[in-house]
Amino acid sequence: MTRCGQHSHEAILDKVRHDLPTDELLFDLSDLFRIFGDTTRIKILFSLFESEMCVCAIAELLGMTQSAISHQLKTLKNANLVGNRREGKTIYYYLSDDHVRAIIAQGFEHLIEERNETK
Repeated sequence: MTRCGQHSHEAILDKVRHDLPTDELLFDLSDLFRIFGDTTRIKILFSLFESEMCVCAIAELLGMTQSAISHQLKTLKNANLVGNRREGKTIYYYLSDDHVRAIIAQGFEHLIEERNETK
């Protein structure tokens, strides 16, 4: 039994132990958030909010080389954050689903709320 002073924490510890995701799932979640830890990748994802885009359009928008954008898109695609489709020789990239948009939107909401609290 875990005790701090006069009270026991067993009930809450049992609940948390029961609800805690597996180490494998937590590792995967950590990996997902690591991918969001790069400003260029966030810019690419944000760019795809409005419409699908080809590599050359994203590169022009962000002022980067197509090679640099392609490298980041590969990482995003491997994480299932973006998908692509081919039209002739051009490959268009898009957000894989609404979860990606929601994750970024929640992040912005958190930052805005945090900044408003510090004013």
